[in-house]
Amino acid sequence: MKNLKYSLWMLACFSLFSCSEQSYEKTQNGIIISLQQKQSADTKKVRLQVVNDNVIRVSATPEKNFSQEKSLIIVPQSGNQTPFSVEETEQQLTLITAALQVRVNRNTGEIVFTDKNGNTILRENAGGGKSFTPVTVEGTKAYAMRQVFESPNDEAFYGLGQHQADEFNYKGKNETLLQYNTKVSVPFILSNKNYGILWDNYSLSRFGDPREYAQLNENFKLFDVNGKEGGLTAVYTPASKDKASVVRTESTIYYEDIKTIENLPKDFPLFDSSVEYTGEIESAESGTYRFHLHYAGYVQVYVENQLIVPERWRTAWNPNSYKFTVNLEAGKRVPLRIEWKPDGGVSYLGLRALSPVSEQEQNKLSIDSEMGNEMDYYFVHGNDMDEVISGYRTLTGKAPIMPKWAMGFWQSRERYKTQDEILDALKEFRKRNIPIDNIVLDWNYWEDDAWGSHEFDKARFPDPKAMVDSIHAMHAQMMISVWPKFYATTEHFKEFDEKGWMYQQAVKDNIRDWVGPGYVGSFYDAYSEGARKLFWQQMKEHLYPLGIDAWWMDASEPNVRDCTDMEYRKALCGPTELGPSTQYFNAYALMNAQAIYEGLREEDPNRRVFQLTRSGFAGLQRYATATWSGDIATRWEDMKAQISAGLNFAMSGIPYWTMDIGGFCVEGRYVKAQMEFNQTGKENADMKEWRELNTRWYQFGAFTPLFRAHGQYPFREVYNIAPENHPAYKSIVAYTKLRYRMMPYIYSLAGKAYFDDYTIMRALVMDFGRDARVQDIGDQYMFGPSLMVCPVYEYGARNREVYFPATTGWYDFYTGKYIHGGQSLIVSAPYEQMPLYFREGTIMPYGPEIKYVDEKPSENITIYVYTGQDGAFTLYEDEGVNYNYEQGQYSTIPLTYNEASHTLVIGDRQGEYPGMLKDRVFNVIFVDKNNPKPFDVNAKGIEIKYNGKATKCSM
Repeated sequence: MKNLKYSLWMLACFSLFSCSEQSYEKTQNGIIISLQQKQSADTKKVRLQVVNDNVIRVSATPEKNFSQEKSLIIVPQSGNQTPFSVEETEQQLTLITAALQVRVNRNTGEIVFTDKNGNTILRENAGGGKSFTPVTVEGTKAYAMRQVFESPNDEAFYGLGQHQADEFNYKGKNETLLQYNTKVSVPFILSNKNYGILWDNYSLSRFGDPREYAQLNENFKLFDVNGKEGGLTAVYTPASKDKASVVRTESTIYYEDIKTIENLPKDFPLFDSSVEYTGEIESAESGTYRFHLHYAGYVQVYVENQLIVPERWRTAWNPNSYKFTVNLEAGKRVPLRIEWKPDGGVSYLGLRALSPVSEQEQNKLSIDSEMGNEMDYYFVHGNDMDEVISGYRTLTGKAPIMPKWAMGFWQSRERYKTQDEILDALKEFRKRNIPIDNIVLDWNYWEDDAWGSHEFDKARFPDPKAMVDSIHAMHAQMMISVWPKFYATTEHFKEFDEKGWMYQQAVKDNIRDWVGPGYVGSFYDAYSEGARKLFWQQMKEHLYPLGIDAWWMDASEPNVRDCTDMEYRKALCGPTELGPSTQYFNAYALMNAQAIYEGLREEDPNRRVFQLTRSGFAGLQRYATATWSGDIATRWEDMKAQISAGLNFAMSGIPYWTMDIGGFCVEGRYVKAQMEFNQTGKENADMKEWRELNTRWYQFGAFTPLFRAHGQYPFREVYNIAPENHPAYKSIVAYTKLRYRMMPYIYSLAGKAYFDDYTIMRALVMDFGRDARVQDIGDQYMFGPSLMVCPVYEYGARNREVYFPATTGWYDFYTGKYIHGGQSLIVSAPYEQMPLYFREGTIMPYGPEIKYVDEKPSENITIYVYTGQDGAFTLYEDEGVNYNYEQGQYSTIPLTYNEASHTLVIGDRQGEYPGMLKDRVFNVIFVDKNNPKPFDVNAKGIEIKYNGKATKCSM
């Protein structure tokens, strides 16, 4: 009996040991776990791979084996494999690096990420939080998938790209990740807990609640103005008295695309009409309902007779989305009124909602995707947000230093129609001594029927090479707009088409665009390597020889046709060479940027590339590509939304961002005001507002990574906005000149973005995360480490509230007055000034007054030192136009301030490069609490002659 018991015990041990041995496999860079207990999600395997001590790749699959498909966003990792170890118990496996412990439940696959001491950083939902749903699209089998993580109440989320609903902290919110004009989706989430999640999937995805917004009648009982159940009362009132009004009951407000607008009243003239939807809604559940408003024209929404959505506007062809929440009580009827004034012959409106979910569930970190081979995400940890973003760029590629001229001012309009127009505009800047470095040629420089030919219309642009040469002779660069779009009649279309590299649906459906009588064309398949090479080859043959300096890759969502429903949009941009457009929906701009970057680097390896694209994706920065926020509107609310949009884009890991200063799509009242002014010379109320809007927007734009004005008529050149004696003109020119004075600071930030993976436009939470009050502040930010920027975004405002983060004191830029941190104040904001503040310990270098970035070397630099704390800044310099910095040809000058000794040390210069300035003069000005000094370009301080050897000065 004793021997039998011993044998059974040994058998049990062997069985346990065998199960343990078979349940995971140790690989060169991690472990693969075969789950012992099958969950409803049916995850069969989970894989952990060590990228470095702080970055772990997590994969999960319902299949027997993991996919071998190469990632589009991850760059190959070089260097030695990071050491790691594995500890195991019966229930758990723990992968250990020098910085992290990653625990995996062997039954469920649930993962917990902790620091090296075992403190939890992030944990997946109980049971693993993974779910897979089989899908088949165009014969390709794959999975829809979702991953849910727990999230503490004090967590905040940022990133996700650039969106237009004016949301900053995404905790508890929902966002759909898709590409759209004005909407750029990047599947990277940055937490104030100093970690990030990079979600490696290219399909339409959702952060937060994975449900599609439901129609009103799916969420509510609807009652008309007479109390009859079934729908709201819709009254369509035409502008003309010759037309009759239309009154009908509607159970949905869903006119969001070219298909659903067919359900609007037949033959009703929308332009300048007014539409009102009135009635009551009754909810089945109590709680927070989350509404999604899709609109073009003017719209406002009232709930319980309270204005919930103040008037918003968007041009007819480019609708926008806005989100709001309402708390409702089950069974209680609540009045709802939507007032809509379409502003075009075609216009769009939709109102949908999500029913309540528990606060606990809503506040979790959740992301799901429509289609992928398996689940793939990267956990990126750091001691602060900058280290997390550095980890993101380790995965997706470094951000090259942009050409120095790109840090200057860019002038653009929609559009310079002739060669003379663009040259005359640049001449006017030079004549007025207004700084400028880049002038931009937008679309339609070709003949109307030749989109994609890359050939200029000779009637309007008789000598493109001479035009570019003239721009260069005026010490400026030219950027040109190139679309991935080709009319079917062009030779370039035919070259793609014969290789099978052209999307066919638009041609098949005979879709005509908006030019002239309308022409049929389509977009090329950027997912094909051969197509990418051909795209660049065509540009190389027709455009590159002109000497063009930068490339504006427009409509790279891709935008084959505006305002289509999602299924048709997918049909228009696929199938791709890699597979269904459903699976590769979001990554087109990345592939398109790769085509140009690789082509230019091969053609001229040592000339810096610059691209600007309307869409983007994770990894875009590695292709020397910036993104702008698309065809936004000329509204104050749109200006405000750009602040949070730009900050979240920066926190998505891509450092270069810009916008159309003044907004792109113009309200008709501003067009009329400009035309009236042209005739009478009088500034009416709308013209007055137009000038103030542009003034405030330029003030804001001067402190973004790239400083660029663009838009439809009225023209956006400062001299077309206002005359020289107008405060708008004076302010715009003053901030443009200030940016150029700050070039030593700004270009040093560009260097830091490459060498240190730095973020130039910085949410306050990045630098003052210990101050909980900054977590939701999305309308102030740091421009580099020193300057706090506080845009003014309300018409007529002459002050605004500013929060001064704790842990440091602050100095007013204009007066030098000291302000204690940790408080909110109403601060002055006169017409010509935007509130700006320096933190204690700031070392701010200013160069000479210049009209373009390389007009003269910075032989004389004024350094303002704002005392109160120790400070440091590194002045970075290189040749500005090539990639020699990658080979170590650059210089740095360390500047350090010691508060105890009140001493500034200008350290030994490190490094050198051809043409480097060997000697210079520093003019040092100290500012302290008791000795306030305003910024003054002519102020005299302590003069220091510097020859590259360390020196110092004291207060």
